[in-house]
Amino acid sequence: MAQTQDFTAMLKDVMGAFPVDTKAMEDAFKTTATMNEKLTAVALEAAGKSTELSAAWTKDTLSKLSEMSKAKAEPADYAKAMTDFASAQAETAAEHMAAFAEIAKKVQMDTVELMMAAGKDFSEDATAAVKKATDDMTATAKKATAAAK
Repeated sequence: MAQTQDFTAMLKDVMGAFPVDTKAMEDAFKTTATMNEKLTAVALEAAGKSTELSAAWTKDTLSKLSEMSKAKAEPADYAKAMTDFASAQAETAAEHMAAFAEIAKKVQMDTVELMMAAGKDFSEDATAAVKKATDDMTATAKKATAAAK
């Protein structure tokens, strides 16, 4: 009767011939974690600034509403108060929207800068990992060739 070949031993030999570089994986993980930390800091800074801006805008609007809602002596004064409030709100809206745009612009610039730096880091990590793998494969191939002779 024919005996089945031991594939476990063969697979073990094959896996031994292709060693895994855990250092490269650790470096890639650390690079990713660092990039995520920096991106989170950018997002949290933007969220904080946006919140402060929104709160200031709300406070400003409420103070203007308070002024508009005061009792007036003449009916025409109500129309004037409403017109003044509307024009002040339009001006304030433009200012605040410009401030929000500046926050978004800074987030975009910081993100692009981080992505470019991360791309460089990943490229360096990948180059180092491929070089090490190539060196390991060459050494293994030389050992196999020497053992076969």
